[in-house]
Amino acid sequence: MKKAIFVAATGQNVGKTTLCLGIMAALRERFSKVGFIKPVGQQHIAINDRIVVDKDVALFKNYFHLDFAYEQMSPVILPAGFTRSFLDGKIDSLKLKRSIEIAFEKISKHSSFTLVEGTGHVGVGSLVHLSNAAVAASLKLEVIIIASGGLGSAYDELALNIELCRAHHVNVKGVILNRVLQNKREMIEHYFPKALKQWNIPLIGCVPFHEFLSLPTLLDFAALFKTTLIAGHNQQSCHFPHHRLVAGSVEAFEQELLKDNELIITPATREEIILSVITHYLRHKKTSVQALILTGRHAPSSYIIDQIKQADLPALYAPLCSYEAMESITSFVAKIRSEDSLKIAQAIELTEKNLDIDQILA
Repeated sequence: MKKAIFVAATGQNVGKTTLCLGIMAALRERFSKVGFIKPVGQQHIAINDRIVVDKDVALFKNYFHLDFAYEQMSPVILPAGFTRSFLDGKIDSLKLKRSIEIAFEKISKHSSFTLVEGTGHVGVGSLVHLSNAAVAASLKLEVIIIASGGLGSAYDELALNIELCRAHHVNVKGVILNRVLQNKREMIEHYFPKALKQWNIPLIGCVPFHEFLSLPTLLDFAALFKTTLIAGHNQQSCHFPHHRLVAGSVEAFEQELLKDNELIITPATREEIILSVITHYLRHKKTSVQALILTGRHAPSSYIIDQIKQADLPALYAPLCSYEAMESITSFVAKIRSEDSLKIAQAIELTEKNLDIDQILA
């Protein structure tokens, strides 16, 4: 058996990358050199305007200072339109599969242990014959599946993913429950191993929910609205646990005290509210950070932009109505960025405390 493990999940946004950061850190304490590969990627970025790689690969390479080539760590990307090209006969899935196998062999050959991260749920990539289960089978690896903390719903999602692994003759080595609510943790740790007995699969860990890991930064919102910051670049990685839509009078706004690290969403034409936020920020920026998302069809005036820049207040402009902006913000799921060192450190600490790494390696 190769010294490697494939980490999959029951779906998006269950914290797979977060836990992989912790697993990677723990492995590096036990092995002289740990490799990382994400065979199939979806969300991607360009490196030096030349190489397109999965976002998680860039995160792991930068944070852990990995010396493997990007092309090896991210051999296959599925961009928009990829599946249509495949169905039109323009893409050979066997060549893609072989490129994954070659990349994995190169990394694992020079590593004491290799961490392989899947994408989405176990079936993602099935249309092009590169599902997580198919890739794990091709690499002859055991799989660990991460599910969102719960009992019945988590079990139902696991059932689908485990059966697909079994259809590809892939052994599921264990299950990790993530974002488990503290008041349900004891109950889940008691009952979930009983539920998993049906498959003879162990529960490797129960990682509790931690609000900080889900908090977005202004840089996250800039990416969400496909825009850039007007000012406050030094505060772009601050986390904002509170956000408020302000559309009433400035008097009513000023009567309600601003909270620490609060994000204010208001139309760009409401200059009296914007100036009030600037005044408060200048008075209290040593102890608290506020930020602005300006909305509406009309962009902020040159006067307001100048005032924001002079105050160096973290702010951006999103050219859509306040309701749409608020809806996007409340439904937004923040991903961990390589710039967010605080969140990465918290993810690693939380994972190492609540996972049985030795069971993964057994």
